[in-house]
Amino acid sequence: MSTELPLSGIRVLDLTGVWAGSFSTAILADLGAEVLKHENRYIWQPATRAGIARPPREMTQEGNGWLNGYPNNEPGPRPWNYNPMFISFFRNKRAFTADIRRPEGLEILGKLAEICDVAVENSVPGTMEKLGITWEWLKEKNPQMIFLRASGYGLTGKYRETRTFGAHIEGTMGHALLRSYRDESPDTNSSVFAADYIAGTQMAFAIMAALWKRKTSGTGQLIELALSENAVPMFAQAYMNFALNKKEEKRIGNRSIYEEEAPSGIYPCKPVGDGSGHSGGDRWIAISITTDKEWENLKAFMGEPDWMQSEAFKSGEGRAAQHDLLDKQIAEWTVHHDDIELFHKLQKSGIPASPILDGSRITNDPHVLDRDLYQEQELEDPIGVFRYPRPLYLLPASEEKGIRLAPRAMGQDNEYVYRELLNITDEEYLALEQAGHIANEFDESLP
Repeated sequence: MSTELPLSGIRVLDLTGVWAGSFSTAILADLGAEVLKHENRYIWQPATRAGIARPPREMTQEGNGWLNGYPNNEPGPRPWNYNPMFISFFRNKRAFTADIRRPEGLEILGKLAEICDVAVENSVPGTMEKLGITWEWLKEKNPQMIFLRASGYGLTGKYRETRTFGAHIEGTMGHALLRSYRDESPDTNSSVFAADYIAGTQMAFAIMAALWKRKTSGTGQLIELALSENAVPMFAQAYMNFALNKKEEKRIGNRSIYEEEAPSGIYPCKPVGDGSGHSGGDRWIAISITTDKEWENLKAFMGEPDWMQSEAFKSGEGRAAQHDLLDKQIAEWTVHHDDIELFHKLQKSGIPASPILDGSRITNDPHVLDRDLYQEQELEDPIGVFRYPRPLYLLPASEEKGIRLAPRAMGQDNEYVYRELLNITDEEYLALEQAGHIANEFDESLP
């Protein structure tokens, strides 16, 4: 017997942007909530639908594919509808437009607030206030409203008005100092946005907790979530190690935070093609020895070479003291092996290992295919059928699982929102179109 999705019947007013907010509402939508994603044709939200609205073709032929790559290697007439880095966040949602900077646009938003359960925003403090969207305004529209505000550094404090992305959060909170190699400066790090994704999950969790609370209290609430504070658990062990042991953790590259778990690292495998990183020919494997038994297994698998027979290597502490030597010797051995073949053989021998797959290899990985981690979808724009990431979890009891609505084009659900939810007339709809509230393209003034 099929059951409804957990958040069926919940409606969310999505005023978010970038990754943290967009990911949070994607989770809510995946769980069955009807998410109404608002956009304004005159405002470009950075890193929400794409880097820029209308990239020249030359830009799409170079640089990182995850940022500048487009289907069929063409930006197309409406590139914001299918940028590979962002569009997956628009699955299972409803997309509508309105210029909420103007009185009639704010009135539209207010009418939607009356029929929504949740509102979510993650702009810098002051942005919503300038638009007239406050907790008090929302409560007046809907006393049971749950309003989550997720800014970089919170609604109070010296940094409250600081504009930030996940990468900046990780720098401010210290993660970037721990996420580098021992012999390199933190400024050599590539950008990582884990703080955004962690914030997205916690935003969704906080909203679900508030919905649960509302069942008994009957009232809504204001939720404040600071991405910076939320990012602390990513490296809680470093804080605890200093607080309890007065030990300041350092950059350790790919080694384990538990020193006795050695050797642990990323090792080169047999390359393909010319073997250059630029051509994608380099191959790597992660190997982590966590127990003495696993070390013995590795010794046996490698054929009991003389260099592994030292008495010092029989304990994790002894191996950790010679970690550089072990890394060198293991790398000289792994470089002669295919990464996938070596991964399977090591696993069968009781040795934790995994190949390091780049994006081009992940989608064809046998386990990924068996788990149906990507679903074929056809977007509103005629660009063809492509595979998109499905929700993070399976809900077998419900027939409505996976991607129920393909990633939405800008304004794709204007008809639904305005005609079905707000019940406006044809004349009103036409007037709003002519005024620029209802649209399916960004204004020409946006690059």
